[in-house]
Amino acid sequence: MLYFAPWKVTVVAILCLAGVVFTIPNFLSERTALSLPDWLPHKQVNLGLDLQGGSHLLLEVEADVVVQERLVALEQSIRQSLRPTKSRKRIGYRELGVRGGAVMLTIRNPEQIDLAVEEIEKLAVPVQGNVVSGLPGGRDITVDVVNGNQISVTLTEEAILERRRSAIEQSIEIVRRRIDELGTREPTIQRQGDERILVQVPGLQDPERLKAILGKTAKMVFRLVDLTTSPAEIMAGARTPPGSELLESDERNADGSPADMYVVRKRVMVSGDTLVDSSATFQDNMPVVSFRFDSVGAKRFGEATKKNVRKPFAIVLDKRVISAPVIREPILGGTGIISGNFTVQEVQDLSLLLRAGALPAPLKILEERTVGPALGADSVAAGKIACVIAFIAVMVFMVLSYGLFGLAANIALVFNLFLIMGALSILQATLTLPGIAGIVLTIGMAVDANVLVFERIREEIRTGKTPFAAMEAGYQRAIGTILDANITTLIAAVILFAMGSGPIKGFAVTLGIGIISSVFTAVVVTRLMLVIWLRRTRPAALPI
Repeated sequence: MLYFAPWKVTVVAILCLAGVVFTIPNFLSERTALSLPDWLPHKQVNLGLDLQGGSHLLLEVEADVVVQERLVALEQSIRQSLRPTKSRKRIGYRELGVRGGAVMLTIRNPEQIDLAVEEIEKLAVPVQGNVVSGLPGGRDITVDVVNGNQISVTLTEEAILERRRSAIEQSIEIVRRRIDELGTREPTIQRQGDERILVQVPGLQDPERLKAILGKTAKMVFRLVDLTTSPAEIMAGARTPPGSELLESDERNADGSPADMYVVRKRVMVSGDTLVDSSATFQDNMPVVSFRFDSVGAKRFGEATKKNVRKPFAIVLDKRVISAPVIREPILGGTGIISGNFTVQEVQDLSLLLRAGALPAPLKILEERTVGPALGADSVAAGKIACVIAFIAVMVFMVLSYGLFGLAANIALVFNLFLIMGALSILQATLTLPGIAGIVLTIGMAVDANVLVFERIREEIRTGKTPFAAMEAGYQRAIGTILDANITTLIAAVILFAMGSGPIKGFAVTLGIGIISSVFTAVVVTRLMLVIWLRRTRPAALPI
């Protein structure tokens, strides 16, 4: 235990020096740290929401909307499938619509019931089985004949569960993309329960913008304007043409009412799902959004504009018409411009939403908390004071109790702190108030191993052993107890990290790193310093 090979001494020195070097950027300003050359350590510990302020949102995914959208899409598909083809006549029907969680329709000619069921069943799509719920795979719809000539089309249980699950996973990913576009560091985005998402964005000083960006579904589609009737006629009581609907303009009057109304075809000519890029730019000194489709979207967009020259083409975002330009000529390049009475901020946010993609379902804000930077600064200051007081108190106690040996333990304690902060910087871990508590706890625990060793050395001296023999026996007999005590604490930290969330994980990370570094500094660094002193001075008695 008292022999260190030269390579071991070198490794210990390099590790201690690395801890100091990787900790230094945390004492610099963020701008100064980022300006350092790439070959120098420049990463800093990220401060959590409770330390630097920011926004905390608890969102709920309204997954029922996804199921309803499938039923509405199914209604449109049934309308198309029952039209006449080259091989058969038109299947007559009436009262087609979504009612009570199913698509209902009545077939006029009872002899065509079987033919109608056969055509509708062709619209089914396969659904993968769900291992968790134990549901088998299969088709996503069930077609039943009720009351003689009525057909009911419902979604199967596995189809509903699959669509809800997919909506949650897609929502989490798109929320992550949108927040990443804001340029924030280390946001926390995680699932809570079945249909909720926890969002914490440290350092974001504009929570209203965050809510606006996350609150928009951003589902953009391109649809034709129905010119067979006017919005005024429908608002006056006229019947809306089949396959069309009345939509508001996204532009608002001073009183909040829509500036205009449009009658728009329900059929989607081009979906925003095929967008691959969008950016904020200027056209005629006005802020606009430019967009670009992928190859599939570009082809559809080109065909749609080619067939509908001189017709208005509505750009619909979340059930509101943001623009309805007239197609002057076919647009075959797969790019376009969205213009309107936008501000620069609105154009930037709209391009961000389109780049990140559309949410499959709306998000409802259940809980909102905003932590101000002043509170975070107070917490940081209080945490620093707590660390300093704990550090000084432990150092004073060790020197008073063990003299020179206590001084060696204190030097190792300093390296322990550098190793913890250096590891947090390398891992880009997020430091929270519980994390600071973990560091303070580690400071106290870091000298436990030294206390065990030093007390064991005292006992060996009382038996009459020489300084070398007492040191050898002290470390050799205490090492088992030290490892047992710290391994059990490390197991608890691992379980906290695996099963906890948010602040609990922050505490577990700092505690786990602190345990490993404290064992290293107590068993290796302190022992190395004492061995070097012992071999050079060869005292007749140990000052302990």
